[in-house]
Amino acid sequence: MAGCSRGSLPTWMTAAASRVDLTGGAASPPHLGSSSSPSPSSSSGPQPAAGADQELGMFERALSAAGAAFVSAIIVNPLDVAKTRLQAQAAGVLYHQPPQMAALGPDAILSEFKCSPSCTRGLILGEPVCPPDCFQYKGTLDVFLKVVRQEGFGRLWRGTNAGLALAVPTVGIYLPCYDIFRNWIEDFTRNNAPGLTPYAPLVAGSVARSLACIACSPIELARTRMQAYKEFRPGVKPPGMYKTLVGVLSPLASSSQNVQNYRALWTGVGAQLARDVPFSGICWSTLEPIRRKLLGLVGEEGNAASVLGANFAAGFVAGSLAAGATCPLDVAKTRRQIEKDTEKAMRMTTRQTLTEIWRSGGVKGLFTGVGPRVARAGPSVGIVVSFYEVVKYALHQRQTS
Repeated sequence: MAGCSRGSLPTWMTAAASRVDLTGGAASPPHLGSSSSPSPSSSSGPQPAAGADQELGMFERALSAAGAAFVSAIIVNPLDVAKTRLQAQAAGVLYHQPPQMAALGPDAILSEFKCSPSCTRGLILGEPVCPPDCFQYKGTLDVFLKVVRQEGFGRLWRGTNAGLALAVPTVGIYLPCYDIFRNWIEDFTRNNAPGLTPYAPLVAGSVARSLACIACSPIELARTRMQAYKEFRPGVKPPGMYKTLVGVLSPLASSSQNVQNYRALWTGVGAQLARDVPFSGICWSTLEPIRRKLLGLVGEEGNAASVLGANFAAGFVAGSLAAGATCPLDVAKTRRQIEKDTEKAMRMTTRQTLTEIWRSGGVKGLFTGVGPRVARAGPSVGIVVSFYEVVKYALHQRQTS
């Protein structure tokens, strides 16, 4: 990549990538283009971050993050569909429709109940059909196969438009705010409380994620419902994001409290915060030291490709660990957001939801969909972090040229 010599790593990456040493205090990244080690005094006083990381404004950071989110949302959306379907099924959502010959006619019935090769076939009107249990999902690959066979390949990207509408503003708020908050907290703690500096990524990630979650919760609600429910009527297009949100508000249309009714669009925001804030804290407090150690192994022999690899590997590990640890909260969020009784959904609490899940499904219920969730989060975080750094580099090169 242009602008990167073999003997030096670009400052746009090293500034953001190696800020914190969890074994004690902060460490500003050494200038890897120099063969000399940083002097002891260089880590004790206040240090400015490398120029490129500080020079980029909020708009440039948001543009970088939005591009990263766009790429990631498209690639991992099928895993998100699988995770949501498994969690919705555990909550009681049905993915088959009982035969209604008078209402739909035999053609619709046979179309809906055609068997997959692995199902034990029955007969209706002389045609092979499959029983309802053949529409039960048994795992991630089973979701993929049945969605493709019964609904079409494109349904694996169901909710992608809502996912993009969610990911771009969410990450566009999240990553730039994380960068800025982390820089502020590190600079403040270096001068006033050096022992607290290692916790800067955790605090910055949690605060930034809270802002992003609250701002974009209605879009998350729409995406979850779009992915969870299946359209049974042949030839009918499933509702999009706007119609889904209108459907959330419709049951409350007769109420006189119009302003308060819009709270329904933030159904499950408490569970979402309970999931995403710990996710961000675990993710960033894991990612930063891993990324710093990997870049330390690269040393002076590194180039842009190796730094990108370090970012992706650190993001993959951190995202996977954080996703697994917060899966019960993700199950609770999904269950609250797919509840079609709007008034009941608004009365539900995250604690009550988790208790119900524990009573009905135990540990297995709390970790429903953990496989696709972890498989989605690891690559997603890796892609977002790596792409974010690449676009920051490109914007910085354009500014300096």
